[in-house]
Amino acid sequence: MADHMNGQAIQEEYFDVLTKTGERTGMTKPRRDVHRDGDYHRAVHVWLFVESTQEVLLQRRSDCKDSWPGFWDISSAGHISAGDSSLVSARRELHEELGILLPKDAFELLFVFLQESVLNDGKFINNEFNDVYLVTVVDPIPLEAFTLQESEVSAVKYISVKEYRCLLAKEDPQYVTYDVNGKYGQIFEILSKRYKQYDEVRALTLQKQLNRYARVSLEAEVLSLSHGNKEALTLVVKAARIMDQIFFLQVWYSNPSLRDWLELHADESQLNKLKWIYYLVNKSPWSSLDENEAFLTTADSAVMLLPEATKPVAGWKGVEYKKAFPVMKPPGANFYPPDMDKLEFELWKNSLPEDKKKEATGFFNVIKRKSERILDELLSPAQQSGNSDAHDLYIVPYSEEYKAFLTKASDLLHKAGDLTSSPSLKKLLHSKAAAFLSNEYYDSDIAWMELDSKLDITIGPYETYEDTIFGYKATFEAFIGVRDDEATAQVKLFGDNLQVLEKNLPMDNVYKSEDVIAAPIRVVRLIYNAGDVKGPQTAAFNLPNDERIVKDRGTSMVMLKNVSEAKFKLILQPIAAVCIREEQRKYVDFDSFFTHIICHECCHGIGPHTITLPNGQKSTVRLELQELHSALEEAKADIVGLWALRFLVNKNLLPNTLIKSMYVSFLAGCFRSVRFGLEEAHGKGQALQFNYLFQKGAFVLHPDETVSVDFDKVENAVESLSREILTIQGRGDKDAAKALLSNHSVMSQPLKSALEKLEAVKVPVDILPDFPIADEILRKSV
Repeated sequence: MADHMNGQAIQEEYFDVLTKTGERTGMTKPRRDVHRDGDYHRAVHVWLFVESTQEVLLQRRSDCKDSWPGFWDISSAGHISAGDSSLVSARRELHEELGILLPKDAFELLFVFLQESVLNDGKFINNEFNDVYLVTVVDPIPLEAFTLQESEVSAVKYISVKEYRCLLAKEDPQYVTYDVNGKYGQIFEILSKRYKQYDEVRALTLQKQLNRYARVSLEAEVLSLSHGNKEALTLVVKAARIMDQIFFLQVWYSNPSLRDWLELHADESQLNKLKWIYYLVNKSPWSSLDENEAFLTTADSAVMLLPEATKPVAGWKGVEYKKAFPVMKPPGANFYPPDMDKLEFELWKNSLPEDKKKEATGFFNVIKRKSERILDELLSPAQQSGNSDAHDLYIVPYSEEYKAFLTKASDLLHKAGDLTSSPSLKKLLHSKAAAFLSNEYYDSDIAWMELDSKLDITIGPYETYEDTIFGYKATFEAFIGVRDDEATAQVKLFGDNLQVLEKNLPMDNVYKSEDVIAAPIRVVRLIYNAGDVKGPQTAAFNLPNDERIVKDRGTSMVMLKNVSEAKFKLILQPIAAVCIREEQRKYVDFDSFFTHIICHECCHGIGPHTITLPNGQKSTVRLELQELHSALEEAKADIVGLWALRFLVNKNLLPNTLIKSMYVSFLAGCFRSVRFGLEEAHGKGQALQFNYLFQKGAFVLHPDETVSVDFDKVENAVESLSREILTIQGRGDKDAAKALLSNHSVMSQPLKSALEKLEAVKVPVDILPDFPIADEILRKSV
């Protein structure tokens, strides 16, 4: 916005006006009015921290500033103008005030701090929500390398973090005031902890985290594969490894650099080795089994050299900075700008034409910022490109975002498709190879559903668990296995009865579908997996997630039998021995465990998917429930799966002897899944089920803290929860979903006690598979 005076445009800075809790009101006001009226608004603080000297760079504020003139302050700070983003503002302020141009991966968001102060005899009221960023450089940047903005900064200096804290604590009159004993003092605590942890202590912690996984070698019989399929297998394993490369990038933009850095330094110490091993388990610096708590910090991260970040200084090679990643795992992974919130996305989406709205919420693209790209182009002018989108956000399809990776994978799959002797596998590989480049996955997903081959391949973008903002964006994964023909024939019963199960679901008929298609079930022995397989290993999956295909063709499921066998033997049986009442332990058996996994996957294919909202509008459960969808869908598949098993027993399609075993095995499984953490969809869904059934008296806690099933109450409780979840999905009722999860997806005392007992006897939380067949293939092909 601008005023015009004598033909000249004078820019006046406008701010977004916020509520007292930090939400945007939709109003904007000029800077002078905001500070006059005491409106809440946003700003950024940037700390430039020197790792080798443990110093921070301070700036002396210009004497003409309207607040704190002439005082020493943090490295860089500034308001976020109306419509601007936090991270772009932080990068821009550092560039404008000090002449340092750094990429977004140099900025680590530590926390948000509310600063409330009154200055200048009440004429300047400052109510700011400050996004506090840390930039970590290895060595001091020479003072002569800075280009100071005279209207903002009169001088810069380095000071030790410890001394700076002391000066602030005693409110030295030369320094801008910050309450180091309040929330802002976190920054000193973070830096202190980050650089004072002993290597031995960290190594012990990482070893303990790693010990929660039971390493197991997964074998499968490949001799029966045809010669063509054996040759194709080699190429598909190579393509699967590329899914890993893409997934690392999808999790966080600094993730690939961190991976390469950790691998390069893995042999330098026992601590570095453990960092590398546990990183590979999680495929990120956040621990899957610890509510995504970071087990690494930016201090562990890659060092990057940027010679042109400042003006040149003779004899100085340039800025060396640490690639940053936040302490809290980003809810939008690397699918959205890291500082984008839901409101910004929704406002942008609603401004788009209908076809673009669908694309924005689609599975196969990322959302980026134009303003961020413009700053990046200052670093790399040769990469400049145009974009007609008037809004700051814009869409980039996967085929463009991951083009280098997908082109290689596509070539490998085409070659594998030429070699295989199976017509359906040939069709799958060629169609998936084409989809990687076209970004159109419908035909290749249909080909996957129709796959009828001894060599079983799942590859591409499917699950949406990483996108915890909306649950829209799909991650790349790969599962390669050999079909178990005998077991596949045995499970045909479930697919054949899918429509019958849908018709009898415990929910109002208005939510039921008349055209559920039987889901083909393939039982395989896993040879290799890659991509979005981290932390806890999946034992089965039901795909695709594309509601168009679910509506037109249903779903297909793949059961990983050797994974299930390993989990049962190494985890479920030891859990039952500790947590289940002694007289009921005999009911925990592999057949019941595996049968429920099958039924769980089947039940993803029934119940509401495409729905009609109360206003008559068509939608999907995923779109309406957004970030709550994954946890509720996992709970639905679990509990409705239990209901479905009882239904099939009542129809004499399964033996009556299954009843007690399925309930007790399910109870033991609750403790297994909750150990994945309540941030993870399966763990959250399992906590919901356990606590609901416990409150209904279906699960009983005994004085020795073991738990048993009340066989007289469990059937009604299972049906009641099934009805509640299915009805929430059928209505697309996000408020009801939130209430159900808030009330029941908690670490209740019975769960806490069980987990403490399992921790005490060191029962593994999950398996960590080795793939000798794939490893041999990759060794030979190097």
